[in-house]
Amino acid sequence: MGDRTAAAAMAALILYPVAVGLPIVRVERLGVVHEANTWEAVTAMISSGDVVVGVAVAVCSIVLPLVKLLALLDLSLRARRHAPLMRARIAHIIEWCGRWSMIDVLLAAMLVAVVKLGNLMTVSPGPGALAFTLMVFLSLVASASFDPRSLWHDQPSEKPHA
Repeated sequence: MGDRTAAAAMAALILYPVAVGLPIVRVERLGVVHEANTWEAVTAMISSGDVVVGVAVAVCSIVLPLVKLLALLDLSLRARRHAPLMRARIAHIIEWCGRWSMIDVLLAAMLVAVVKLGNLMTVSPGPGALAFTLMVFLSLVASASFDPRSLWHDQPSEKPHA
């Protein structure tokens, strides 16, 4: 079905562990440097009592991108193996995840705005930020090249029974 979709989704999936595992933000406060990856940020938020924000970041930055990329890869490589109803459900999941997975960009912007307190603190992107940005870009390429209408092409037509 979609070679470009599969290639972009696979490349994004290869970057996924790097994007989540490398430090995404570097905070320097009064000479003390702290770096945190996405998972560490989530666990720190939850343990400090910001459960709602921590869960939102976990879902939007870790879970939904992975689900979306796996679903795109599955449909681009194995769509014909799924029943039509299953194809429709997976396509719906891709659409739904796409809407919510971009909220992590907003959350990151809010985090920088909240953390940056004048000259007392310096916030800069860590090495994971580049990997995360590339992963998001490749996810967008995969989504843009995915044509849900192609899920229904080359399907044997059902003939009414006489």
